[in-house]
Amino acid sequence: MAEENGLSVFTDVPESTSTRFNTDVQANNNFHVSGLPGLKRRGQGHGSRSWIKIGEHGNSNILELDKATIMRHCALPARDLRLLDPKFIYPSTILGREQAIVVNLEQIRCVITADEVILMNSLDACVLQYESELCKRLQTNKDQPDGLPFEFRALELALELTCLSLDAQVKELELEVYPVLDELASSINTLNLERVRRLKGQLLALTQRVQKVCDEIEHLMDDDGDMAEMYLTEKKQRKEEFLNNDLYDQADIFGKIRGATKSAPVSPVSSTTGVQKLQRAFSNLSSSKHGSVSASSNGQENIDQLEMLLEAYFVVIDSALNKLSSLKEYIDDTEDLINIKLGNVQNQLIQFELLLTAATFVATIFAMVTAVFGMNLKTTVFDDPDGFNWTLIITGLFCLVLYIAFLIYFKHKKLLPL
Repeated sequence: MAEENGLSVFTDVPESTSTRFNTDVQANNNFHVSGLPGLKRRGQGHGSRSWIKIGEHGNSNILELDKATIMRHCALPARDLRLLDPKFIYPSTILGREQAIVVNLEQIRCVITADEVILMNSLDACVLQYESELCKRLQTNKDQPDGLPFEFRALELALELTCLSLDAQVKELELEVYPVLDELASSINTLNLERVRRLKGQLLALTQRVQKVCDEIEHLMDDDGDMAEMYLTEKKQRKEEFLNNDLYDQADIFGKIRGATKSAPVSPVSSTTGVQKLQRAFSNLSSSKHGSVSASSNGQENIDQLEMLLEAYFVVIDSALNKLSSLKEYIDDTEDLINIKLGNVQNQLIQFELLLTAATFVATIFAMVTAVFGMNLKTTVFDDPDGFNWTLIITGLFCLVLYIAFLIYFKHKKLLPL
């Protein structure tokens, strides 16, 4: 009936209206599909992405997983998985959650659980090295465990590769910067200045990356709660023990209930009261169990193991940061030296300009006197054949004395290093 009514409703629509409706729907679909190719319509789901799954025994395989599947499997919110999306640029981050650790360290982006690592598949050398090295270590230490739980071994390798990669980049930058700065200090030209400008940009970008990793490790070391959240294996074991004890207590209580009901007939009022007492006892037992679990989880955790691990790599990354700081100071010192040299050259040019201006002034006086006597004037000076010569000699001596007076004045005012 519903289908017949629905069909009758649509058949009652005029043909022109139905055609226009279909045209509008098709245009709307074309807008969503072809107008914005990067935008997905709500309800179509998230696209799958290639991930590498590494088990606790060192076996790895490549999977095609979407974001919703990983969110359900690892109990993570969408904002945490957004940190792993290569389309977004986020700084280095390590987040401890209830069932997983979200790691975003340079090119290594993964989700670590108590028994597996879900690593974003990439052709980057660091990612391939992380996969091969982690599988190798897990297979090697399968029979001889080193005392660290699975999640800490995976996190340790991520920190190790990140610190080694950043430290290698710092050393490479040092080998490139110091010769360029020394060459610039000896020869100031446009080519050397451009090279230093490019290297300084690389230095600032690398410093920000190293600083973020260092701050993230320091933040974890200062927060005992975040470090306690990362003990995934311990929390998993505690949860399994609680579930086993809970199931055992439930079976024991229901066994007592069946035994009490089979023993002897009692009045409905008394049987109801007995069941209520057992239910109340069961609720008290469950609440005590939950209270003990929450107390143990909120209590002081043994976080020394993780803290020592983080501290070891904090020393490495802090050393790299100190190298970058020293390199930046060397660049600043070289820039100050260059500015001093350029200021000295500018002062020399100003002094030369001052001497040239004084000489030009004196020469202008001499030229003015000669120009005056070069006119057709009636004067007794020209009656003497040597009169004009004496005029030139006297004018020249006057200009020379005037120029010497300028030099003495400049020296008195300390404008020239004479």
